[in-house]
Amino acid sequence: MSFYENHVLPHLIGLACGAPQIMKKRSQIVPAAEGRVLEVGFGAGPNLEFYDPAKVERLFALEPSEGMRRKAAGAIAAAPVPVEVIDLSAEAIPLEDASMDTVVLTYTACTIPDVNTALAEMRRVLKPGGTLLFSEHGKAPDAGVYKWQRRIEPVWKPIAGGCHLTRQIDDLITGAGFQIDRLEADYLPKSPKFASFNYSGAARIA
Repeated sequence: MSFYENHVLPHLIGLACGAPQIMKKRSQIVPAAEGRVLEVGFGAGPNLEFYDPAKVERLFALEPSEGMRRKAAGAIAAAPVPVEVIDLSAEAIPLEDASMDTVVLTYTACTIPDVNTALAEMRRVLKPGGTLLFSEHGKAPDAGVYKWQRRIEPVWKPIAGGCHLTRQIDDLITGAGFQIDRLEADYLPKSPKFASFNYSGAARIA
């Protein structure tokens, strides 16, 4: 891992993923998590403040980046719920089948290299009746915005840790065998349109 990826990128991602409009979306999604929870792409722990200790038994925090795990140390120490950090990628989640009550996926699907395999892994570890809670940015529905997303993406990806701008989040989730029960999709306020079309909601195994 390069110096940029290990020392610079975690701070840039922390700033972007902690923007007020992003935190508002997190606050609307994360409190619904319950039981044994897997958070994919834990980062520096921006979701921690929104977990309900009365509902969450244990949080498994999957984060492959050493720099992000280091940045998260203080937040984990003050976490309202028990946290177990897993330093592996989402494409090979080291948890048993049907062992999680909730999977939380926030502003992470854009950077996972093999997102289809990762979503299949999330489905595998989720219990029947469990919930996938998600909030992600992705492909815009407007042709003009999408055109710019495609133009910007090749330059954007190496700067933003592999972030894709054009992933159709709802299609990826349903394609992995989930049924979306609730979906809100719109541009985030006070954000550039090429990076701010947001999909958020809840899904379960179809």
